[in-house]
Order: sequence, then C-alpha cells, then structure tokens
Amino acid sequence: MSNYLYPLASLSQLEKSPSREDGIPESLEEDLRAYGCRLIHQAGILLRQKQVAVATAQILFQRFWFVTSMKQFGVGDVGMGALYLSSKLEECPLRMRDIINVYDVLLQRSSHSAGPKANQEFRYYPMSYFGDTFYHLKEALVVAEMQILKRLGFNVHVVLPYNTLINYLRLLGLGGNQEVCSKAWGYLNDALQTPVYAMHQIPTIVCAAILLSTRHLNVPLPSTPPNCWWELFDTHWDDVWNVSGYIMRLYRKRSPEDNQLVVGLLTKKDVRRWLEEHTDSSTRQE
Repeated sequence: MSNYLYPLASLSQLEKSPSREDGIPESLEEDLRAYGCRLIHQAGILLRQKQVAVATAQILFQRFWFVTSMKQFGVGDVGMGALYLSSKLEECPLRMRDIINVYDVLLQRSSHSAGPKANQEFRYYPMSYFGDTFYHLKEALVVAEMQILKRLGFNVHVVLPYNTLINYLRLLGLGGNQEVCSKAWGYLNDALQTPVYAMHQIPTIVCAAILLSTRHLNVPLPSTPPNCWWELFDTHWDDVWNVSGYIMRLYRKRSPEDNQLVVGLLTKKDVRRWLEEHTDSSTRQE
C-alpha cells in the first residue's frame, strides 16, 4: 500500500492482486471480498457494534487483500481479525469470545447453505469452549489481527465518507432531499463491499454515490462542460464512473452455483483445494 496518510493500492496491485497472482479469477476475488464484508456487517449487527467500527473493519479487510493472497489467509479469519482490530481503533472494544461465537454461527450457516442439506432448515450447533473449534477460531483471530497490522505496516488510518457526503449534498442544494440523502448513504455503505475505498480518495467515492442516487431518482445536476458538478469537488469523471461500476456490479444476478462456490471458499484450505482442482482440470484439458 502507498505510504500516504490515507493509504491506497499501487498501480501494480490494481493490475494484478496477490490473489490473482495465485490463480484466483478477478470476478471470484471480488465476490469473496464482498461476501467477507457481508459477514463483517452481519457480525456487527449481531454484536450491536457501532457502524463506524464495522465500516472501518470492512475497509481494513479490503486493503489487506491488496497485499496478501486468499491462498494464505481465509476470508472468515481475516474478517474476524479486522472486526476485532477496528473495535479497538474506534474505542468500542468487543470481547474476543463474542466475535468467535458470532462468526461460528455465520460460518456454520454459510457451510449449510453450500452443502447438500441447503434446502433444509439451518440448525446451529454450539461449540464447546473446551473443544478444538473454539481454540482454532481464537488462534485464527489473533493471527489475523497481527497479520493485518504487520502487512499494512501499522498504517490503519481510515477516513469514513459520511460527513463528506453531507457537505457535498448541501453544496449541491440537495441537503433537504431525504430520498437522495438516503439513497446516497446506502450506496456508500454498499461500496464497503467493494475495494474502492482502497483504490480512490473519499471525494471520488462520495461523488459516485451522488451520481448513482441522482440518476436513479431522476434528479438533474449540471453535467455539461464546462459546468460539471463533480469538478466542483476536484474529481475526475473516469474515476467517478469506475467507482460507480464497482458498486453496480454488486447487484448483478449470480447463479446458485456461483453463490455456492463463494461460500465454499471461506478458508485458505478450501481455496487451496479449489486451486489444485482447477489447475488439474486445466492440465487435463491441455
């Protein structure tokens, strides 16, 4: 990651992330990133954690995959570590045991939805605090937090976009439009499931949320040169359009097979197994 106050991925990392270097397709990596962030969001709700800490965890989670491959660390483990770390950064600490309990529920539910009994009702089986599962998850959480700090060079400064959004909407005369405000706020939250917070500065992401919300609600803004509203905030159209594309890809329809593939690759062992099978099948075809 770049060594600025607000770290962003480098050009080489954007062109080919560590996961893609190891053979994971770009679309699959995007889906795994998004699913990992959804797990963080769901865990935050169950733990009644503050939104600022959940958003910080999702951004740290996204940054991590620009410096590390999913072949080395599991999506579920890194999500736990990011949530635990962010709770301390935002001064709303969570107990390690509570995070482990919640993630055990979420991971069991994910395994159920990807397994042969997916059509049956999910039933949670609590783990024993003296069994292997708890200690394995605890170790994974501690290691993940340590690796996030180490691989990001302890540069865990995060800027959230919500205050910027409010200021921009006021400047555009949309501060009183509840529909636009709510829609744009939702797009900013959805963007946390994408890597854009590790790719672009906050003004660009906020402008993308405003663009999507105003177009969806048919609210006109000056968009003809030389009076382009996004230039008021020193952003470039290509960057705003790129962020918008990442957000809109979250809403594309996925087949049941694609969904099962994603939920079946939440650990590094599953990813390695899939890569081996994929490599073997490619070799046989050749």
